[in-house]
Amino acid sequence: MARAEVLVVGGGVSGLTTAVVLAEAGRPVRLVSDRAPEHTTSAVAGALWEPYLAEPRERVADWAFATLPTLTELACRPAETGVRMVEGVKAQRTAEPVPPWWLPRLPDALRPLRPDELPRGYRSGYAATRPLLDMPAYLAYLERRLVAAGGRIERRRLASLAEAGAPLVVNCSGLGARELVPDERVRPVQGQLVVVENPGVERWLVAEPSDGEENVYLFPQPFGLVLGGTALRDRWETEPDPELAARVVARCAEIHPEIAAARVLGHRVGLRPARPAVRLEAERAHGGLVVHNYGHGGCGVTVSWACAREAAGLLPPD
Repeated sequence: MARAEVLVVGGGVSGLTTAVVLAEAGRPVRLVSDRAPEHTTSAVAGALWEPYLAEPRERVADWAFATLPTLTELACRPAETGVRMVEGVKAQRTAEPVPPWWLPRLPDALRPLRPDELPRGYRSGYAATRPLLDMPAYLAYLERRLVAAGGRIERRRLASLAEAGAPLVVNCSGLGARELVPDERVRPVQGQLVVVENPGVERWLVAEPSDGEENVYLFPQPFGLVLGGTALRDRWETEPDPELAARVVARCAEIHPEIAAARVLGHRVGLRPARPAVRLEAERAHGGLVVHNYGHGGCGVTVSWACAREAAGLLPPD
């Protein structure tokens, strides 16, 4: 007897990854999204592996560290996947580095910086080599992988999950879950980035603490140097703010002065889907089974593979 088709709602990194996991396990899969991957919030991401802006911490850490080996393996084929292992630093202005909350889970992940390694204006920090993703390239890779595994993609806008019209649904709609479920606990955290011609920056940098509304980070990508950024809660605008962009560039130029003269290639604004807690659970609704996998805040990529596998495990075997 043929296995029941699973309908995955959402074309960002969570939806694509979940659809790939299901399709490669032999499940008939149809992914429904009103946007191509390059037009999703996921395409705007920086995107460095790190638990960020998501709760609860322990579950997020579990998913993050379970996803890390997969991203590390994909980094062996950067031209194909868009994933690279890149060295970088977490810089701090305190005399002694304050370790991130998740460090006890992977004590060898970070190395204290020597004085000669410190970025301009910082007094301590850690060095690390992490997966850094070129998100447009990575999303295109996931889409190719899904199609190769037999998955189908349908461009369609849903007004609610009731319109999905399938007995098995995995809801990876991100911020869209606010209307589709509906779930008013999903709220945007706006991120604004500036992309400039890279004047020679090879290491990524994240300034700590990074939990404020305006932060400092730099990610060297094949298409340019990504400068960040912001984390503005309940901000729905998707048009770049020129004043914010100028502040982003100025803060990054304090570390690398040559950035001040770098040609601006573009601006990116994305709305991270934040929630008091990531929702990863199954419920009976709309005449079938709905598995929810959304609310990943600022670390959708970081937890993507583990959350996708857990979501797939909540579906009936047949």
